[in-house]
Amino acid sequence: MGGAGRLLAEIRALEERLHRPEVRRSRQALEALLAEDFVEFGSSGTVYRRAQIIELMAQEEPADVSLHAFDYALTQLGADAVLLTYRTSRSTGAERARHVLRSSIWTRTAAGWRMTFHQGTVTHS
Repeated sequence: MGGAGRLLAEIRALEERLHRPEVRRSRQALEALLAEDFVEFGSSGTVYRRAQIIELMAQEEPADVSLHAFDYALTQLGADAVLLTYRTSRSTGAERARHVLRSSIWTRTAAGWRMTFHQGTVTHS
């Protein structure tokens, strides 16, 4: 695997940690992954800051959710910044699957890669 492939694998693994319930409910894990100036544009249209999203995620109740992430692509934005794009399909029990286009900007800091921005846009498929 070349340098670009290794970087995609590293960023993808960090992103997918945020999909795991045990990470989402851990303030310490979230603080390690999200940059101090983190911003999210939610699929609802709501803008979330780091403290808000950590609070919301830490309070999430366990749910019977199946999340499938695919079509990952990585774009280098600068020496220490990358854009990760991908799609998710999320189903809960008998509900119809919800499809979302996702994008995240990750920046390399002295402490490692941190997510600085995330956006989810609901699609029909």
